[in-house]
Amino acid sequence: MKYLLSIVLLALIGFTSPKRTITVSAHDWGNVPVQPDLSWAEQVGAQRVPKSDCIHATDFGLKSDTSVLSTRFIQSAIDACHEKGGGTVIIPSGVYHIGALFIKSGVNLHLSKGTTLIASEDIRDYPEFPSRIAGIEMTWPSAVINIMDAENAALTGEGFIDCRGKVFWDKYWEMRKEYEKKKLRWIVDYDCKRVRGILVSNSKHITLKDFTLVRTGFWACQILYSDHCSVDGVTINNNVGGHGPSTDGIDIDSSTNILVENCEVDCNDDNICIKAGRDADGLRVNRPTENVVIRNCTARKGAGLVTCGSETSGSIRNVLAYDLKAYGTGAALRLKSSMNRGGTVENIYMTRVKADSVKYVLAVGLNWNPKYSYSALPEEYKGKKIPSHWVTMLTPVEPKEKGYPYFRNVYFSNIQADRAKRFITASGWNEELRIENFYLSNINASVESAGKIAYSKNFRLKDIRLTVEDKTEVQEADNIDSRIEIDYK
Repeated sequence: MKYLLSIVLLALIGFTSPKRTITVSAHDWGNVPVQPDLSWAEQVGAQRVPKSDCIHATDFGLKSDTSVLSTRFIQSAIDACHEKGGGTVIIPSGVYHIGALFIKSGVNLHLSKGTTLIASEDIRDYPEFPSRIAGIEMTWPSAVINIMDAENAALTGEGFIDCRGKVFWDKYWEMRKEYEKKKLRWIVDYDCKRVRGILVSNSKHITLKDFTLVRTGFWACQILYSDHCSVDGVTINNNVGGHGPSTDGIDIDSSTNILVENCEVDCNDDNICIKAGRDADGLRVNRPTENVVIRNCTARKGAGLVTCGSETSGSIRNVLAYDLKAYGTGAALRLKSSMNRGGTVENIYMTRVKADSVKYVLAVGLNWNPKYSYSALPEEYKGKKIPSHWVTMLTPVEPKEKGYPYFRNVYFSNIQADRAKRFITASGWNEELRIENFYLSNINASVESAGKIAYSKNFRLKDIRLTVEDKTEVQEADNIDSRIEIDYK
């Protein structure tokens, strides 16, 4: 009977080996000097998935009982599955109270439809280990679900993960009030250890598919130092029960060959974010994020449908995003860094986007959020012992020129934006540090104001149709070889 049930469940799971390649359709980038070579995009995403053999977590004592932590029962099933060579661990419909879980190589943890995992609100249920958070390496609590040093692993199913992060949101807001009084805004995010939703770290061929993740204590899903990962059909909502600070949706962090598709993200910071470390520590690690495809996704609240930065130290290159929607998001595309990050953001391609009520259609800046981006130790702490991660944050980039970021080769086309606050804000730093080779084409937008482009080189706008409420036009300042062709209505 158990064998027959497993066959039925596997049929319902529908989790089979992924295609080895994805087909990248032709894209129209307008009149550009050279058509981009996007052949790299055909090899992104997980190339292998775990075996279909089933293990039932109920065989290891799991019961739908929220009065006890079910962590040990589920972890025992995962460990047994891994030890026997891999397969699928099935969590049946029910409600379960858990602390940190660790999915191992060869294992697919499958959350059946009707399954709810309720995360513990006790930080002691999330053991700490060395990780990277917000661009620096330091000790941090484990996530609710962790896939670490693993290969060919997965988290799948139509289940629901409630991370119960409000306790960590409240802790952060209280700490921030005190830290701002002490001129410590730059370190509060690092001192307030908050639990992430999902962490994939130092792993290969990982699949996250079909589940719903809500109210994470910190970032919802971080893919760190990993290769060939897929995030498919995942729903993230961090606006349940309050306003979660820095609750990014999907963070792709110094990782390669990543596919994000069919996802919906509602959060209070960057919706889908590309990162590569910050400041001296990020330059030391020097690991890029490259070869990322984002498609068929929807962003709701949040700071950016697709954001590159502000953690740019290891460099970001080859990002293709298409067939996307944004509703009330901070920007359709946002590129940001600061003058101590360093790194290069290049070869960014975004097309076929529908945006409604965004703040910016395109936002580009090299000096984002100075209160957060630059570290300075107040006088009262000088000469005293400070935590090691404070030392990391305070380590200067030398020579300072190594901290200058570079943005170039950005293609942004076929955009429909309605009721935006501003069409564009895009600026380099000065005459020596310009943003270069931006190609915007075939954009229709209704906006409150037009915006500004400054300190650029070879910034091209063609086939741009703007309806501007305040009747302003795009301002230009200190640009070289720009060509702005806009039809104002």
